[in-house]
Parts: sequence; C-alpha cells; structure tokens
Amino acid sequence: MAQRAIQRPADEGSLKDRTYVVVFESDTAWGKAFDVLLIALILASVAVVMLESVVSISTAYGSWLRLAEWVFTALFSLEYLVRLACVRRPLRYAFSFFGVIDLLSILPSFLSLLVPGLQALTVVRGLRILRVFRVFKLAHHVHELEELLLALRSSARKITVFVMAVLILVVICGSAMYLVEGPVHGFTSIPRGVYWAVVTLTTVGYGDISPQTPAGQALASTIMIMGYGIIAVPTGIVTVELSQTRGVSGLTCTNCNLEGHHPEAQFCRRCGTSIRNT
Repeated sequence: MAQRAIQRPADEGSLKDRTYVVVFESDTAWGKAFDVLLIALILASVAVVMLESVVSISTAYGSWLRLAEWVFTALFSLEYLVRLACVRRPLRYAFSFFGVIDLLSILPSFLSLLVPGLQALTVVRGLRILRVFRVFKLAHHVHELEELLLALRSSARKITVFVMAVLILVVICGSAMYLVEGPVHGFTSIPRGVYWAVVTLTTVGYGDISPQTPAGQALASTIMIMGYGIIAVPTGIVTVELSQTRGVSGLTCTNCNLEGHHPEAQFCRRCGTSIRNT
C-alpha cells in the first residue's frame, strides 16, 4: 500500500519552524521542491569539479568553471547557515555526520584562499578534490537511502558475525593451501595463502598465484563453489531487514535531528520529543 505523505500547513508555526520543515523534511511540497533543487545543485557542482580536472576543458573554460564553483560555494554556505539557524541545537548538528559533510563540501574552497604563492598550487588542487564530498550530501534528500541505512544498521550484527565466519574460513583455507602447495608453487607463507583464499572466495581471480597440484586444485574448486553461496548471504540478510523497514516517513526530530520515523509516530524514538505540530 502506498505511503501517504504527511500534510503540514504551510503557515503553521514560526518562520524558524517552517524553514526547518522545508530544509530537513520531505513530506511537504516545499520540502520536496527544496530537495530536488539541492540535488540538482549538488550534481552540477560535482560535474564542475570533474570537468575542471580535464586539462583541455580547464584550459579553455577554467575561468567559467572557477566562477561556477564560487557560486556553488556561496549557495551551499548559505544552505549550511540556514540549517544551523533553524535547528534547536546547532552544535549537535554541526558535529553530526551530515553536518560534517556539509562543512567539508564548502571548507576547501575557502581554505584555498589561504594558501599563498604559485608553488602551493598542487596543495590547492588537493584541497579542491575534497569538494567531491558534496556528493555525500545527496544522502540528505534520498528517502530510499534512509530505508537502506536503517536496514544496514538493523543487520549490522548479523553481517559482522558473517564476516567473522568468512575471515575464519579464509584463514583455514589459506593455511591448508600453504601446506598443500608450499613455497615451490608460490605459496611462500600463510598470509600469502590467505590472500589467495580471499581472491578466490570473492570470485575475483587475479591469477597472480594459482595451485598446481591436483590436491590444491581440488581445494581451489571447492572454495570457488563456496564463494558463490557466500556472496548471496549478506544480500539476503539486508533484503530481509529492508523489507521490514518499509513505511518510513520523512519526519525529522527537531531536537536530536533523528530521521526515519514511522509515518504514524507522534514522538521521537530516541529522545521522546514531539515530532508533530500541535
């Protein structure tokens, strides 16, 4: 059943509250429009960074690309200040994951102004690459990504246990291959055998080292077949958790900025603050 959008009056609450709904939530027409506009700006800014790394394009249109970059920097700086101004606890947002990403998306451009001298151009270029962090800001505005992150958090313990089991398996297989093949066939140590086991189990197969004896080849065949089954396990775990996280709304807590509440939730599941206008 399709999820019904949460309808909030556009004229309800103070200017700060209305701005918060538009900037942080996506269940209103203005909120969706803001998200679409910001996504377009982010993609355009990342495209500018990528084009500027192409020598021929940078030589011909370098001045225009730099102008476009400063326009994007100004817009994202304004957005960052608006976000800090409309949350109840600015410092909490500033030190949150998305707050740090927002800062990283604008900071390199300003830092580049503080690097004097032509000899520092390489450093400036390195700082400018950090602007690609803007692509992470897309996570603010993709509702499906919120559901995926919730599913990953819910399945984290299961996946951790699975990864530990795989690590034990590759250590055992790598040690066995070291004993079977030995240094004569390239398996000069157990870590080298573990490396081969990881490459084989993940079905990558670089081919830089391979078993030569019948026993080693039989072991390798077994590991290859196991690899196909192992790859499917984490996918199934996340799929199950993802099916259980459907129906998450775009409501965001104004106190702790937690996202991903149930569409009918009245209070934040972390801090208990009301997440609906009364």
